Amino acid sequence: MRARLVTRAIHVWFALTRAMTLGVRAACYDAEGRIFLVKHSYVPGWHMPGGGVERGETVLAALAKELSEEGNLVLDAEPRLFAVYFNHLTSPRDHVVFYRCQVSQTAPKLRDAEIIDTGFFDTSNLPEGTTGATRRRLAELSGSATPSQVW
Repeated sequence: MRARLVTRAIHVWFALTRAMTLGVRAACYDAEGRIFLVKHSYVPGWHMPGGGVERGETVLAALAKELSEEGNLVLDAEPRLFAVYFNHLTSPRDHVVFYRCQVSQTAPKLRDAEIIDTGFFDTSNLPEGTTGATRRRLAELSGSATPSQVW
């Protein structure tokens, strides 16, 4: 319930300051093929890293910023655009640009006010609490599910 209220409050603010919200998220794989996931302090579950694209910021700049902030991650190669999704559960105005990335971690990510846990995980052994959206995106990336237009 708290997560929905926080999300709704953020989107009310965005509605007053933006015509549409745009986010970026990425499936970040390390050299061993493990996926990087984060747990936020304000919503339950394990998610792929990402965040909002600010005014005057490119999607790729937002991606690099969010990967650094949420996991001390750097891109090892050019990220590959996978899909753009409509995220109607968050807001009737929200879209997510989704990438597949090869990354390295410069240092372990320490817990802070936003990120309470992180880790690299084998895709066949995801942590308990991995969100449905995260599982759907990984299935789409692996080819075991048809890509959706909706997050």
